[in-house]
Amino acid sequence: MLYKRGSKWWFKFKFAGRTYREPAKTSSKSLARDVERVRRREIEAAYSRVPKRRAPRIIEVEARDWLSLKRATLALSSFSIAESGLRLHLLPKLKKRLLSDIDAHTISRYQRQRLKEGASPKSINLEVGTLRALLRHHELWTDALRRDVRPLKVRDDHGRSLTVDEERRLTDACRSSRSPSLSPAFVVAMQTGLRYSELRMLRWSQVDFLNAMVTVGDSKTAAGTGRVVPLNRPALNELKQWATRVPDRQSDHYVFPAERVGHGGAYARDPSQPIGSWKTAWARAKRIAQVTARFHDIRHTACTRMLEGGVPLSVVATILGWSPATTAIMAKRYGHIGDTARRAAVAALDKSKVKSGERGHKMGHSLTISRKEGLVTR
Repeated sequence: MLYKRGSKWWFKFKFAGRTYREPAKTSSKSLARDVERVRRREIEAAYSRVPKRRAPRIIEVEARDWLSLKRATLALSSFSIAESGLRLHLLPKLKKRLLSDIDAHTISRYQRQRLKEGASPKSINLEVGTLRALLRHHELWTDALRRDVRPLKVRDDHGRSLTVDEERRLTDACRSSRSPSLSPAFVVAMQTGLRYSELRMLRWSQVDFLNAMVTVGDSKTAAGTGRVVPLNRPALNELKQWATRVPDRQSDHYVFPAERVGHGGAYARDPSQPIGSWKTAWARAKRIAQVTARFHDIRHTACTRMLEGGVPLSVVATILGWSPATTAIMAKRYGHIGDTARRAAVAALDKSKVKSGERGHKMGHSLTISRKEGLVTR
């Protein structure tokens, strides 16, 4: 029922044995009746445990809240990929849209636009994956989106293995870099196959000089996290030499600390923070060495050389942190086996065939002689 108190209308009704008496805060009777109707619906929904729907907000606001929520649960590398993908690409193109208005056509246009900008299919898939996680969080990843949105095809042959001469030229260029940490990082990466993020986030507590090994911290995969990677002589010597340059290091300090680099070299080091990136220093080293390669191609090189050296695939997978389910795929992607190794493999088959034939001929001959003598040997 509606009634007046002064110039304002109030409403009163009963629901589930309880009386609700509240002000409509209006002098219009028709508006007060609408307020009463809305309030009754809210109480009925709460009683029936129907979740209250929040008003849709633009993607920029929802993305900020989602990142704040995921900061503590996502791996550092995954959070960095999500944050940079939103900040650099997704939000500039979609920030004025309501999250609920994003459909398959919106995502398809985004994919085409990023391809025109020269982005790789893998990068675009990571960005769309972040958008998908955001939509799923708000229960907006509908059956239509699941049906119509497809990842772009990624080439498995992307990447390459460095030649010995390219490695030598890059080694020299890295040693002359103004960033002193680039050279040890390059050598350790070449000798262990550690991922870029694993190397960057390495702490001294993870380096065991006595047993010549490093224990990887957070990694891209569950199989990679916590794995132990042995240090061969070049990697161990490089880390020992690097350690002498930071005599005041603590176990929780980063092996490659944050630094600023100027014409006089590195300064303002902060061992409590990891180095941000070797991007500029690596680009300069490649120009000097006249080599075209990604830093990730160092990992391709380590994998290829282990496989060509006859290291079993299962051992390579353990060292590089591949999950058992993807080992064969990763070996195809990372193992750039050269023509020399393939020819040696075929030659080995030929030699085994000859030896097997000779062995079979001798066994047959001895069996014939034994039968003539009245004996059967096996």
